[in-house]
This record gives sequence, structure tokens and C-alpha cells, in this order.
Amino acid sequence: MSVPVLATKLYIPPPQPNAVLRSRLVERLNAGLHRKLTLISAPAGFGKTTLVREWVASRGRPVAWLSLDEGDTDPNRWLTYLIAALQTVSKQVGQEMLGALQSPQPPAIETLLTTLLNDIAAIPEPFVLVFDDYHVIDARRVDDAITFLLEHLPPQMHLIITTREDPRLPLARLRARGQLTELRAADLRFTYSEAAEFLNRAMGLNLSEETIAALESRTEGWIAGLQLAAISMQGHEDTSGFVASFTGSHRFILDYLMEEVLQKQPESVQSFLLHTSILDRMCGPLCDAVLLDAPASGEVTLDDLERANLFVVPLDNQRLWYRYHHLFAELLRQRLHQRPTSSTVDARCLVAELHNRASRWFEEHDLEIEAFQHAAAANDVERTERLIEGSGMPLYLRGGVTPVLTWLESLPPSILDTRPSLCVMFATVLTIAGHITQVESKLLAAEAAMDGMEPNDETRHLIGRIAGIRALLAVLTSDPGQMETIIVQSQRALDYLHPDNLRERAGVFWRLGLAYQFQGNRSAAYEAFHDAISASERTGNVHVTVLATSSLGKLQESDNHLHRAAETYRRVLQLVGHPPGRIACEAFGGLSRISYEWNDPEMALEYGQESVQLARQLEIASFVSSELFLARLYLARSDVVGAKALVTNTEQTVRQRNFWHRLPEVASTHVHVMLHEGNLEDAALLTQTYEIPLSRARVQLALENTAAALETLGHHRRNMDETGWDDERLKVMVLQAVAYHAHGEQDVAMQHLGDALALAESGGFIRTFLDEGDAMAQLLSEAIARSVKPDYAGRLVAAFDAERQLDASTPDQTLPRPTQPLIEPLSQRELEVLRLIAQGHSNREIGERLFLALNTVKGHNRVIFGKLQVQRRTEAVARARELELL
Repeated sequence: MSVPVLATKLYIPPPQPNAVLRSRLVERLNAGLHRKLTLISAPAGFGKTTLVREWVASRGRPVAWLSLDEGDTDPNRWLTYLIAALQTVSKQVGQEMLGALQSPQPPAIETLLTTLLNDIAAIPEPFVLVFDDYHVIDARRVDDAITFLLEHLPPQMHLIITTREDPRLPLARLRARGQLTELRAADLRFTYSEAAEFLNRAMGLNLSEETIAALESRTEGWIAGLQLAAISMQGHEDTSGFVASFTGSHRFILDYLMEEVLQKQPESVQSFLLHTSILDRMCGPLCDAVLLDAPASGEVTLDDLERANLFVVPLDNQRLWYRYHHLFAELLRQRLHQRPTSSTVDARCLVAELHNRASRWFEEHDLEIEAFQHAAAANDVERTERLIEGSGMPLYLRGGVTPVLTWLESLPPSILDTRPSLCVMFATVLTIAGHITQVESKLLAAEAAMDGMEPNDETRHLIGRIAGIRALLAVLTSDPGQMETIIVQSQRALDYLHPDNLRERAGVFWRLGLAYQFQGNRSAAYEAFHDAISASERTGNVHVTVLATSSLGKLQESDNHLHRAAETYRRVLQLVGHPPGRIACEAFGGLSRISYEWNDPEMALEYGQESVQLARQLEIASFVSSELFLARLYLARSDVVGAKALVTNTEQTVRQRNFWHRLPEVASTHVHVMLHEGNLEDAALLTQTYEIPLSRARVQLALENTAAALETLGHHRRNMDETGWDDERLKVMVLQAVAYHAHGEQDVAMQHLGDALALAESGGFIRTFLDEGDAMAQLLSEAIARSVKPDYAGRLVAAFDAERQLDASTPDQTLPRPTQPLIEPLSQRELEVLRLIAQGHSNREIGERLFLALNTVKGHNRVIFGKLQVQRRTEAVARARELELL
């Protein structure tokens, strides 16, 4: 379920019929189009939006417009509206990203922006993107996102920002590079001639030159001050006396003029202005719902206010939605809170009731975020909580983590201490936001609040949720010592959660499966993962479906069911879509391992790099296995230096994050690196420090101590036979065959090899055998001679022969011979992508065929185009045919 986009934020405000033409500023805007950014920064009331609006109307270039508000401080909401704005220029922009944004754990914002920039680069004609009122944004992540956008901005796009204060962007760097055009308050002030045209023509006054000059001097060309002054002077006979009394700072001038403007309006209009000032945007029916018994309809009143030039700005061409001038709205709200009533409490109650009426209207019209925000502003805790939870997926699971967390953090302890459901919600949102250390205190507060309560369905539900959160916390620590905690808390959650509460039970089943899997109880893990997938699919909880399906794939992989596991991982990639979210890291890691096992090292490397990139964005230990396997791939490519650097970096991170239980896994990979370096002494020492029997046996074999290696492997084989872990059994069988071969016991070696081939054949294992080198090649040839799995052994021998030929060949012999050699030849994967381009497939279709993320396909395209020295697909195909690459 997605959060609706408010279309009025995307409308370009229509030009005013009597607007003052500002040719000098329009020329500067035109002259700055070749730069990346135009910044229009000045205090309120300097005509920033009006200038851009008039320039847009005169320019004729496509424009994407986004009027920002405080809700856009949330990076996901901002990015959602940014995509919606860009789609007014090109409907194809960002289509694949919107689903990812609505997930509980969307991809990193730089990943999303990279995809978005690629889409923007495909727009054929130049256009302008306008961020209006950027000063309402107070979020470093949004500032950083716009900085990233500017650093990589395609040449056909120009960004305009209007703001009351300078944004936290690298303005100095942009100035130094000549990429910034700036308009400041000194530029925007009305000149005398502009002030004269505005006051006498636009506002219908008949002022003398002296009066205009005095007013222009007193306001220093401040447009809002001039407009307020003109409204106050309409019908004022002593204009000279008025101007003479018009002194003071902008704030005092505005305070004075607000009194003049409001007092001249009928009571009904004053009431309308004050009561509707709580709305960021308004339409006639919404105003009617807020005011209830107004003498005139909201639609009529809004039309009258616009005609009276009372700071009402239309947001669409149909004049359905409006907003107040921001400064005017702020002062109206201030006046509303200060309005004399029988008591201060009455004023607060009035404002709360107005917000509640707005909340009910927004809820009835399925605008959930706005409904929630007004309920929160009304301090209606019960209603706000209900709106957050919703009837389906809660707001915090649909991209609303930031506003919900902000509201919860604003609540006083007196409210939280008496509402355990809010404490549990607080703990849930903190967990999603990654603030793990703060969660337990909220769970304890919830339990304290429930102490002494009469047990009922609600308290049982909360007890179940608390247990489920504690199980999740134990999962996130990735500590083996927490496995029993996961099982106990998960079972408790299932006992207390209602059987129909499939949304929460799905997550509990997944956590339970993880604990069972780690303990080696694979049958129980299978059952739990299938329960999690079934429950999550029935409730549409894609997040848990992805997690449980990824875990199921890893379980299948552990049981040597590689074909089944590959299909499962591919289903995960289909579920997460493009670009993939962070939770896809396990699926990419699994496909990397399987691709390598099936002797496709290039594909393994691509999947492996994707897995590492996504896993590094998580605060849990998933990155460890991804990085260590990538190091193994580097070793397979004889990149010992790169592998060593990666393992060293991984170990540092593991120690910094206190993931001590992952150190044996790190040590095992480190041993592989040391063996490639010939550093047997340090490798032997490391195998004595950690319980890594297979690595110890490899070091013993390298030291030609075959008896010790066989003893180590025999003990490990007995343990694996007892557990029934087929993946580990296969590894030890293969190594036993090599060890017995080195020990001179060929018959025993063949027996172990035969067991290994029987266990590996259905999964199509290749690299497990090839990586053992010449000793295994000899054993396989002997197996064929002895009719031990001759067909499968023959396939493996053929793979050995192909690898030897590849090693002996030159790079030129692996590629079609071009008529004009490229400076850098295309890789096999790039050739595969190029062939699909030549067949007319889109980037998305290429990704689906090769099981690549869209970003990865686009990255291949850029590399291919660079090597071929072309700019477009058609040129790439033509150049490739010329070079006989196709």
C-alpha cells in the first residue's frame, strides 16, 4: 500500500495577470542556464517564487516543479515527490524506484539517486527542476542527496532552488567551478521603477513620485512590505501621512500592517483566515470541514480572497487548491494562538479541534500522512496512534518512519508511561530506524505500564509483540549465544499473538527459523521459513517474504540443492525489484557462490560485488560472509593483494563492531590468503588459534604432514556425518580424497572421491573439485578408468582441460579478432550484454535475462560505450559490427 502523492505540490503556480516584468532578473536566469544550479536566496516576501514562476512562463522549456513543505524532511518522502515532479517531464523517470521506496528498508539513497540520474540522462531535451521553499527542509540526508545530485547532474537538467536561507550545500565549491548563479535580496528588491509599476498599475493606486520614492526607501524594495502597504493604503486619503508613519524593521512593519489588513476585513473573513491558517494547503471542501458553520462556502471565500490579493496562492490551474503566503500563514497562526478567549485553555482547545477536523477530512479522503500530522498537531494521542497503525500496513512500514519517530520522541513521559501500546510502537520504530540500543528501555517501560493491568486480548497482544521485538534484537546482534533467546522469545510471541495476526507472526516465524538453522536443526528451520513465507504472502508483507525466502535459499544451498537454491534466490530478486534494496544482499551472495561453483567466475564476481555493496549498508553481520567470499573470488583471479586487503579490512570492521563469533570465518579466509602467499608458518599459527578444521588440514597438507591432515579430517568427517550437514560433508570428502592421494593410499582416496561425486552430482558442483588442482585432476582421470561416476568425472575432467587451455591462451584469442583492436578488450560479460543490446532488448530485459540489477546493466553499458568510444546504443552496435565483435 503506497502513500498517495499530493498532486498540488507539483503544480507550477499560474502567473499573475498584473505581475511586474523584471527583465533584468530574467536575463540573469537565462544566462545561468548553462550552469548546474541557480540559487535564489532571500528573506520572506522578496518575490522569489513569483520571479521563477514568471520566468518559467516566458521561457518555454519543460519544467518539473516541487513545492516543498516540512513533511519533505523525510528523505523517502522527498525522493517520492522528486520522482513525481520529474515524471511531469518524462513519465518513465523513476518508475522502477517507487516500489522500493515504500519498502520498510528501502535501498540507500545514493543507490536510488544513481538510478534516477541514469533515467534523467535518458530524457532527450533540456529541462528545469525547481525546488520551491527549500528552507523548510531541515535534514542533512536530504542536503547530502542534493549534493550528490549536483555532483553528477546530467547536462540537460538545470536545478533552481528558492529559499529564505542558504542551504547546506557545497556553494563555495560550485562558485569556484563556475557552476552557480545566485540571486540575493539585494538583487530581488524592487527598484524605483518596479515599485512604481507595482503600486500604481498592479495595485491600482495613484501615488506621486515622492510618495513612491519614500515608500520604496522605507521598505528598501521589500516586495511583501510594499504589497501590505498598498493593501492598507487602498481607500486611505492621507497617503503622505501614512508613509511618514511607516517606519521600523521588517518585523514591526509587518506586525503593523497585519493589524491594518485584518482589522479592515469583515469578522467572517478574519475568522476564515485565522481558522484555516492551520492548513498547509486548502481546498473549498476542506475549509468547510474545518470551519463547520461558515456563512459562505470555502470555495467562494477562497475565490474572494484571491481576487482581494490577500496572500492566497493558487496551486493548480483549476483553482481547486490554494495555500497562504508562508509568512502570512505563520503570522495568522501566531495570532490564532494569541487570540483573546475566555481562557488560555479555550484557545488551545480551539486549535486542537481545528486540527482534528482537518485530520478527519484527510482520513476520509485517504491522505493518511496528512491525517496523521493533523492528529498529532491536535495532541490527540489515541487518534494519532490509530492512524499510524492503520487498517493494513502501519505507516512506519510504508516509508513513514521519520515523522512517526519524531512524534513519538515529542511525547512527554507522562503519556508514554501510561500507554504501553505506545511504548511498544516506539520500540518497533526505533528498531526499524536502527536505534537498537534504545529499544530495550521502551520494552521495559511497556511492561511497567502493563503491571497491574487486567489481562485481556490487548495485553496479550502487547506481550506477544514485546517478545517478538526481543527475538528480533537477538537476531540483529548476530551473536550465537543469543540463539536460545531467539527461540524462547519467538515461542512466547507465537503463544501470545492472536492466530489471525499473520503480519507479526510472519516475522516471528522467520526469526525462529534463523535460530533453528544456526543450531543445526535444519528440518525445524525449513518448517519455520515456510510458515513465515505463507503468512507474509497472505498479508502482502513483502519485506518478511524476502527475508524468509532468502533464508530458505541459504538452507537449500547448505543441503547442496544448488539448482533449487538458485531459483529461490532469483525469486528474491524478482520480489525486491529494481533497484534492489539492502535486504537483497543475501540473495546476491547466494547467487555469487552458486555461480562460482558452476564455474562462472565473471557472473560470481558481479553478484559478489553487488552483495557486498548492499550488505555494507546494513548494521548487522551480513557483510562478513559477502566480503570474505569476494576475497575468495579475488584469489581465484590470482589477485592475492586485493584479497588480503579485503580480508584485513573485514577483520578490522568485525572487531570494531564486536562480531567476535565471526572471527573464525575471517581466519579461515585469511589462511587461504596465506597459503597463496606461501606463508605457512603464520597460517599454521592461525589454525591453532581458531577451530577451523578444514583450514588446519590444508596447512598440514601444505607442510606435507599428511598423517596429521588425515587425522584432522577424519575427526571432522565423523562430526559432519552425525549432524547430517551435506555441505560440510562434501568439503571434507573432497579434501580426504586429496589427502589420501598424497599419502599414497589410492584405493582409499578413490573411495572418498566416489562418495564426494555421488553427493555432488545432483547439484552440479564443479569448482569444489577444480580448486584442488592437479591432484584432483589425476584422481578424476583414475575415477574414469575405474568407472567411478564416469560421466560426472568426465565432465569435471573436461572442465579442467578447458581451464588449462584458457590459462595458456592470450587475451586476444578469447575474443573475436577486431579489424581495429580496442585499447581495452570487452570482457565476456560485456560481450554478452552487447549481443543482447544488438538484439534490441531494453536494459530491464537484459537484467531479467542475466539476473542483474538494472544499475549493473547500465554500468555495463557505460563501460561498453567507453571502450567502443560511442555515445548511443545504435552507435555501439554499428561499431561492434565494424570490429567483428558480433
